[in-house]
Amino acid sequence: MSTREAPAEPPPIDGVSRSYVVARGVSFHVTEAGPADGLPVLALHGWPQHHYAWRGLLADPPEGLRVIAPDLPGYGWSGPAPHRWAKEDVASDVLALMDELGLERVVLVGHDWGGFIGHLLALRAPERFSAYIALNIAHPWTTPRALLPHLWRFLLYQPALAAFGEPLMSSTRFVELVFGAALSDRSKMSTEDIRWFADRFRDPVCARTARDTYRTFWLREIPERGRNPESRRSTVPTLCLFGVDDAAIHVSLAAAETANADDYRLERVEGCGHFIADERPDLLRERVSAVAHEHSPLRA
Repeated sequence: MSTREAPAEPPPIDGVSRSYVVARGVSFHVTEAGPADGLPVLALHGWPQHHYAWRGLLADPPEGLRVIAPDLPGYGWSGPAPHRWAKEDVASDVLALMDELGLERVVLVGHDWGGFIGHLLALRAPERFSAYIALNIAHPWTTPRALLPHLWRFLLYQPALAAFGEPLMSSTRFVELVFGAALSDRSKMSTEDIRWFADRFRDPVCARTARDTYRTFWLREIPERGRNPESRRSTVPTLCLFGVDDAAIHVSLAAAETANADDYRLERVEGCGHFIADERPDLLRERVSAVAHEHSPLRA
């Protein structure tokens, strides 16, 4: 059991601005860095993280880029969602946030659940995204047959989160153990960095949100995907960066050969686990800068 409390204030990151923006009934905590007139890059975190996952980009944005990293509904310092975290609902929340921020078109970056939501956003509103960088997430065209050999990975932790997520995250060291198991190089995240993530789930709103993220996935979204597989085709240029030592998601679930997309590339990152933004911030920075400038509306 742990006696630590949830931090009331977000972690310090040099040079960032913070705001709270209400969209679709969610009070979003939004962290930004870079010039106001820079090319906008919207970065979406996954579980068990929040905006601090993008600290490498926020503390030193690539030249000419404006990095915008919200906490997703119920995570970090954002208010709870008025729904049970169905991923299409969260995609609607993000689009509403973009409207409130005046973001007509962005380069999108997403990791884990933020990465899956990113795919849904690209499928639903391709005109809003000039390019997409997905990090360590299965694409939405994964079939049950492709998933079956790797289902054991999900069973290691997801049913427990769906059933007992609140006490598991708020009263134990479960989240810290997840980071320890999922990092290929444990020296890439300090104990302090891990605690900024783990301790936030000691807040009951965050713990319930994470529980609902997985409960909805298992009880509603997996059965629905089985009945109605994703058939939409992506027209947004997409680069998937994937740390191949990921214990949670196998790289084959993000294969380019099975992606229903006009332009989808998979880049395998050796010697890297699930938390690629934490283990390889240098690589992420290079790829974000290259993709953003390649697809800039100002590019001749």
